[in-house]
Amino acid sequence: IFYWGSFFEASLLALLVVVILHVSANTVDQTRHEKEKHFLTADGKEESFPSLMDPPSLELSVVVPSYNEELRLPVMMDEAMEYLEKRQKENPTFTYEVIVVDDGSKDKTTEVAMKYTKKYGAQKVRVLTLVKNRGKGGAVRMGTLSCRGRLILMADADGATKFADIENVEEGLESIDEKPNNMVISCGSRAHLEKESVAHRSLFRTFLMYGFHFLVWFFCVRGIKDTQCGFKLFTREAALKTFSSLHVERWAFDVELLFIAQCLEIPVVEVAVNWTEIEGSKLVPFWSWLQMGLDLVLIRLRYLTGAWRLESERKTQ
Repeated sequence: IFYWGSFFEASLLALLVVVILHVSANTVDQTRHEKEKHFLTADGKEESFPSLMDPPSLELSVVVPSYNEELRLPVMMDEAMEYLEKRQKENPTFTYEVIVVDDGSKDKTTEVAMKYTKKYGAQKVRVLTLVKNRGKGGAVRMGTLSCRGRLILMADADGATKFADIENVEEGLESIDEKPNNMVISCGSRAHLEKESVAHRSLFRTFLMYGFHFLVWFFCVRGIKDTQCGFKLFTREAALKTFSSLHVERWAFDVELLFIAQCLEIPVVEVAVNWTEIEGSKLVPFWSWLQMGLDLVLIRLRYLTGAWRLESERKTQ
């Protein structure tokens, strides 16, 4: 009797957990406010963003999620534009765009980004200003869904990774011989710098870092040492598949993206990149890591219970 009573209670508890996971699971909100459907040209005219489901018309799109980045963004953009312009001058067939996504900033991020549109033109630099803050993952997704490139690079606004290291992640992409449906992801990685970073971190922050790495490995992604580096290169097809199913919009979105990729058997390669700590991070050490840890558990449980499902395509406009 005790055995069956315990079994019944455990079953009820499991059912309750599943119900809670389903009820609390957020749906993917890819709807755009009317203002988010357009960008401004250098002379102030409104034009519509394309869709990721359209055929590519450029070689490379660079998506730069930005929240209150009026001070750090110019350094990153100057470096990126210098590299991209030089590369295009050396190879006129190379075409590109940079999409700066202002994630509901309270400062002058949009105004700063628009200076580059006025300097280089809207064919090369576009600014997507979100009406409300979605989080880094939401900003990257909205920018990615507006891309024209055959390849799509996600790059942080702080410029912590040398932009020229795009060549490293491109080589990583090309190193994969078998690309199912032309899908592959190349992740910039700081794993080779881990020993040096541990030497400069406090014991508490080192504990948080290793704890997070364990949770990533245990619940979601295996075989990738650094899931959080904000320098990732996608083929257009891989971006469409992964971002169509993305739910997490905050810091742990990278993990869900790679989890989705591994579930769909999309090849993922990890490539070392140069990285420098830049002041002004929006990541609050303890609470952000705590939220990310909780997100990792929920990612696994929600997919496991069917609260979240993988979808090959979604309506993106």
